[in-house]
Amino acid sequence: MMPKSAMFKASIITLSFLVLCALFADALVLDDSPSANKMDLEHTLLEPGSKTTQGTHYFGTDKYGRDHFSRVLLGSRISLGVGLVSVLVSVIIGIPVGACAGYFGGKVDAVLTWLMSVLWSIPTLLLVIALTFVLGKGLIQVFIAVGLTMWVEVARVIRGQFLAEKNKEYVEAAQVLGFSRAHIIFKEILPNTLGPLVVICATNFASALLIESGLSFLGIGAQPPLPSWGGMIRDYYPYIIMGKGYLSLIPGALIAICVLSINGITTAVGK
Repeated sequence: MMPKSAMFKASIITLSFLVLCALFADALVLDDSPSANKMDLEHTLLEPGSKTTQGTHYFGTDKYGRDHFSRVLLGSRISLGVGLVSVLVSVIIGIPVGACAGYFGGKVDAVLTWLMSVLWSIPTLLLVIALTFVLGKGLIQVFIAVGLTMWVEVARVIRGQFLAEKNKEYVEAAQVLGFSRAHIIFKEILPNTLGPLVVICATNFASALLIESGLSFLGIGAQPPLPSWGGMIRDYYPYIIMGKGYLSLIPGALIAICVLSINGITTAVGK
């Protein structure tokens, strides 16, 4: 088994590389058209490494002659972006809810815990699909839907941490000194919950990436011509029997690599 330090370093390097590729995709793509959607029907389904007047197609071209490398790079922005925005939404909602439940206790805790339990009992993907149908298809709707389903995990973790911290001496000292409840919650207790919070956020990031890929595969995520890894798998998996399996294998492998890297970081940080 790979040592913790080696696993952590490998995961950090891999994830950092993927993030940098997403950030600087505009400088790396061969096709500079919006969404890398320039068609070239004279050069369809070219093998990886093929050369045309445009340049070298490192991942080949798809059925419309679009550069697959360019679309994979731009697709990383959507997949990673959904993960980032979903985590931000879940943190913005989950921290206040969990903090109030854990700090105030009593009826406040009972009501908020009941709400979290109800949402927790609904399968995440099913809830996301339901919200997507209500909000409509599209990238923004996916951002909102995934984020609204993931705040429960954050709230439960924060609640547990606040229950463990609120009776400690430093909290009692802050209360004696007359600090406001908001100060005690956000300035005194919350900083001591950052360790578990980072772990659950990383886990949610990986889950959001998988959910977005699943939604795009089902056709209710990012809509054409926007490229996304899940959408590419949906569009190109029929070409496996034609010997063009790499068209769907590449985005699928990148999803797996990204999720494994995040899980590697989470495992190392959580120990």
